[in-house]
Amino acid sequence: MIVVPVLVVRLLLGEDVAGVGVAVARCFGVALFSLGVACWPIGAPVRSDSAAFRAMLVYNAVIAVFLVYLATTGVSGMLLWPAIALHAVIGLSLLFARHGSDAS
Repeated sequence: MIVVPVLVVRLLLGEDVAGVGVAVARCFGVALFSLGVACWPIGAPVRSDSAAFRAMLVYNAVIAVFLVYLATTGVSGMLLWPAIALHAVIGLSLLFARHGSDAS
C-alpha cells in the first residue's frame, strides 16, 4: 500500500484509484506498517505499552515525513502544514517522554 497503492487497490477492489486517493492509500499503508511494527516480536517478551509506543512513534514519524513529501510535490490543502506539525510534535513528544522515563 505504501509503494504501489494503485496496484493493491486494483487487485483488491477491481477499480483504479487516482489523484488524492493514491495519497490516502499510502497513509493507510503507513498505518498498516505501524500496526505491523507493534506486533513484530523482538525476541524477549515485550510489554504491550512498549509495542504501542513503537507503533505510535513509527506512525507519527513516517506520516509526518510523507506529508512533507506531499507538500513538496504540490499538494496544498489548508490543513496540510498543521497536520505535519501535529504529527511531528506527537513524534517528538513520544521520543522525549521515552527519554525522560529511561533517565529515571
